[in-house]
Amino acid sequence: MALDLKPLADRVIVLPAAAEEKTKSGIIIPDTAKEKPQRGEVVAVGEGKISDQGVLVKSQLKVGDQVLYGKYAGTEISLDGADYLIMREADILAVL
Repeated sequence: MALDLKPLADRVIVLPAAAEEKTKSGIIIPDTAKEKPQRGEVVAVGEGKISDQGVLVKSQLKVGDQVLYGKYAGTEISLDGADYLIMREADILAVL
C-alpha cells in the first residue's frame, strides 16, 4: 500500500485492524458496543529520533509490521477514505 503521507521524526502511521463483528460464540456485536481495535499494520515510518547526543536513532519498525498499541494511543486522521492513526514509536507496545 503506497501512502503519500510521510511521518516526521519517530512517528509512525498505523492502519487499525477492523473491529470485531461477532464474539467467539457467534453473538453479533452492535456498533455502539464495539471496542476500538488495539492492533494494526504499520503503513509508514519516520526517519527516527535525534538523541540527546545529537545522533539519529533509527526506528525499529518497518512498513508491514503488525503491531499492538495502547487503546487511546495516537491521533486519528482520515485520508483517501481510510482511517489511520499517527503515533510515536514509543506508543507501540509490541510487534506481532
